Amino acid sequence: MSEAGQSGRVVETRLVGEDEGEVRLDRWFKRHYPQLSHIQLQKLLRTGQVRVDGKRAEANTRLAPGQAIRVPPLPDPAPAAEGAKPAVRKPVFSEKEAQGLRSRVLYRDADVLVLDKPAGLAVQGGTNQDKHLDAMLDLLVLDGKERPKLVHRLDKDTSGCLVLARSSAAASKLAAAFRSRDARKIYWAVTVGVPTPHQGRIDLPLGKEASSGGERMAVDEDGQHAITYYTVLEHAHRQAAFVALWPRTGRTHQLRVHMDALGTPILGDGKYAGQGAFLEGGAEIRRQLHLHARRIIMPHPRGGTIDVTAPLPEHMRPAWDYFGFSTNLKADPFAELQF
Repeated sequence: MSEAGQSGRVVETRLVGEDEGEVRLDRWFKRHYPQLSHIQLQKLLRTGQVRVDGKRAEANTRLAPGQAIRVPPLPDPAPAAEGAKPAVRKPVFSEKEAQGLRSRVLYRDADVLVLDKPAGLAVQGGTNQDKHLDAMLDLLVLDGKERPKLVHRLDKDTSGCLVLARSSAAASKLAAAFRSRDARKIYWAVTVGVPTPHQGRIDLPLGKEASSGGERMAVDEDGQHAITYYTVLEHAHRQAAFVALWPRTGRTHQLRVHMDALGTPILGDGKYAGQGAFLEGGAEIRRQLHLHARRIIMPHPRGGTIDVTAPLPEHMRPAWDYFGFSTNLKADPFAELQF
């Protein structure tokens, strides 16, 4: 839970995301609090103000998904040396932006928020990324007492269901559900070409590869275990398919790399398939990633089940209209699979 800190500031407890395993603690802080200098972080660590699962930690401590990080009231940014880049400023959001974000809440109770994240909004900050969901979470406190907490992530260009915890206690249970794979995440996608066979299991390990175009993943025998189930729901001859995807693991860009490995990349995914991710004709089809987190089914922190569906996003509707795909499929296409 949050606690009062110096000068009325608040001590936060944040959970390590499911895709942040093995990240060093100092790099985790660099990602989430870029304004904090290395010297300032070292002081907080040395004095025991930063803790991992209640214990003292070092800058090189390797993190595991679901661990709780105590973040104390942070000092003001250190004065910049002459010629240094200016300190990162906290972004300011307009009332229109705040209302727009709040209008995308699909589900809300005392413990959980499920947000319909729009395509193009990054979940966390990065290089040249001032406005992102993590910076906007204060706008979603609503009738709660704590700032909502991220318990998993979606790619910047992926839309749909994103789960937020409204308390530290709920965050711990939700993160455990993702970590244990008790959360069922069903995605909708359009692929260029039709996967063969029409239903299957992709078991290909993934690892990072060097790239000048930012973070990029690839099939790697020495990489992290990654499993995806897929099923073709409809198809337009051999040109394209409407596919449901269920990632059993949560690796970065997993669905995008796995579908490209089948030879049927996700429509609009130029990062992994280049021009092969786009179709000739259909000028009205947007040149954006056609990947949508359609539904989330998972245990509720207080018992029972959360089952939330996100509507088809506007940027994907032209493709549905062009190919004549259905938009009202509600059944779980993977319900009969046994594990």
